[in-house]
Amino acid sequence: MWDVFLSYSRQDASQVRLLHAEFVAAGLKVFTDESAVAGFAGISDTIRSALADSRVLLAYYSLGYPERPACQWELTAAFLAGLGEGDPRRRVLVVNPEPGTAHIHPVELRDTRHGEPETLVADVLAHLRQVPGPMRLDAAPPRVYGELPSAVGEFTGRLPDLWRLHSALHVQEAPLVTGRTSAGPVQLRGMPGIGKTRLAREYALRFGAAFPGGVHWAAAGAPRPPQAPEKPCLYVVDDVPHGLPPRAVMELTAPHPLVRTLLITRSRAYGGHGEHLDLEPLPEAAAAVLAGAPEIADAAAGHPGALGLLGRAAAAGRGPAALAGRLYQPGRSLLDELAGDELTADHVRDALSAPAEAQDVLRCALALSPLPAGAETVAPVLAAADRLPHAVALRRASAGLAELTVRGLLTPARHHLHPVTAHSWLHHEGDPARAETLRRAVLSSLGAATTTLDGPGLRVPGVRQEGITMRVREAERMAAFDLQVELVSRIGVQELPADSGSLREALTSLNTLFSFTRDTLRRYSIGLEPGTAPTVRSVADHLLNEILRPFTTRWHPLLAAWEAHRPPHTSPLDHERGWAHAATFRSDLNALREPLQGVAASLAEISGAEFGISTGV
Repeated sequence: MWDVFLSYSRQDASQVRLLHAEFVAAGLKVFTDESAVAGFAGISDTIRSALADSRVLLAYYSLGYPERPACQWELTAAFLAGLGEGDPRRRVLVVNPEPGTAHIHPVELRDTRHGEPETLVADVLAHLRQVPGPMRLDAAPPRVYGELPSAVGEFTGRLPDLWRLHSALHVQEAPLVTGRTSAGPVQLRGMPGIGKTRLAREYALRFGAAFPGGVHWAAAGAPRPPQAPEKPCLYVVDDVPHGLPPRAVMELTAPHPLVRTLLITRSRAYGGHGEHLDLEPLPEAAAAVLAGAPEIADAAAGHPGALGLLGRAAAAGRGPAALAGRLYQPGRSLLDELAGDELTADHVRDALSAPAEAQDVLRCALALSPLPAGAETVAPVLAAADRLPHAVALRRASAGLAELTVRGLLTPARHHLHPVTAHSWLHHEGDPARAETLRRAVLSSLGAATTTLDGPGLRVPGVRQEGITMRVREAERMAAFDLQVELVSRIGVQELPADSGSLREALTSLNTLFSFTRDTLRRYSIGLEPGTAPTVRSVADHLLNEILRPFTTRWHPLLAAWEAHRPPHTSPLDHERGWAHAATFRSDLNALREPLQGVAASLAEISGAEFGISTGV
């Protein structure tokens, strides 16, 4: 039997050798894959057997530790063994060489006294006296209420996501680290087929020991929350659709304090409801395992659903290059054929019900892919295709991008379109002529050397086009529109709910209006001198000097002074919640809503565009 199983990343081998020597000198039996795997022996089998024959795992938890698949597996196995005994820290010890702890998951391991060089050997010896036998790796399955979805394909590359999910559901287990004494609902978000349900299923089965009250699985259309549980339990609500009102989302959450609620959704519209975890495409190494061939890995771009279908087809003897080629051929989708179902229709069902401007932006994103589809890139295309003023085209582009992002069809940061989404949309395009018009406009805009506001515009074959000359009044209207779009999306215009959101982000959001306003006025050659007429410059002067400056001048130094005293192991958000002036800040921030909405209304009178901008993105 091994006393200590040393788990570490290769980049930390030299430091771990020193620990190994100290433990051996103290009379401990220590396993490392460098010193205890016999020549020509099976490494995986040896490590699995050694871990099952070890009393504790000691993780050298550097920043590189969670990136190594072997470390992920070793830590998860030991953590679950301790969890089955009632405390995961019974079987897992941590040495943290980094200055912070945010990289450590699951959260229970963050809320423990990590090994210190001066007392490490003595502390390990003391801990081992409380752990007489080896760890058990065979955990009992949880009690399941409802029907778990079936598992399709191999579960790979997601162990760190299991850790993150467990930490999100158990933030209250480490109150001194997280500052949280209760756990709210957790949203698991991502595009269709990215593996949300599979991850939740795997978590429910592996981490069942954390929920002695059982796992309750339900669909959003037929919720069945546990009633009066006596022990902690997990409540999973699968396939929460886009477009639910806030009250309906709240009703899907079990109110009992012993119930941890996990909502699975592709929508990003419910950001204010609890914590959220965004599931990304698989990392390259894990994608290669599922794909089995580089052609398939490139075509599927880390999408587990597509990788699984294509990889299994390749393993059955179909050529990888031919499979990749079929993705771009007309006719029935290859993914639908391999799945035996209308998989692609489900993938873009939110796009099919989206407003017309969102579908047009999706067509532009498809033509631009793999380039990002920003508002400034899409607006000239819509302007050229429909003979629109730039301001109107920009409004449509911004609204379409916001709608697609909140529906999970574009990435939030740079508005990238995933290849699987592109493939699915191509096979369900309802207006091929419109798609071709926008494709030509995209190609023409990319080929144009320069584009100016007062130039003749783009000459696009097959679309309506005429030159638009910018006059002084047009410059005023466009500047007002740009300011209006920017203003109505700011935190100050929308109410910041109590006990949610970041005060620093709210203040920063308002601060950036200073530079944005000046840049906008400079771009349209509009001065910033005060004026009496309802012009852009007079409205801007009122906004900056009479509304924003008194607020930022008061609150910026006060908040900065409080932030300077944040303890190193407390998150900025949790530190904000302990600020004595937080409630007054929120009250003053909410008091800005009326004057800011008045400025937005004044800008609307100049721009002629009265509209609402979604703030759910």
